[in-house]
Amino acid sequence: MINYRVENMAALLEELKKNGVTITDSVQSAEYGKFVHILDPENNKIELWEPNDVEYEKLGKQMGSETTK
Repeated sequence: MINYRVENMAALLEELKKNGVTITDSVQSAEYGKFVHILDPENNKIELWEPNDVEYEKLGKQMGSETTK
């Protein structure tokens, strides 16, 4: 599955809906961001992620990982 980082999930979803894009579920929230799934024209599932960079960086440090933006 492909995952894309987005800056404004709500605005993007409104635009996608206007253009007939299939949104397969509702937005799910976690400490490190919001997620939702859409389908491309060939019915491949794509994940959209609006990160909470502060919490994501904390999670990366806890795991001993280096994160980049």
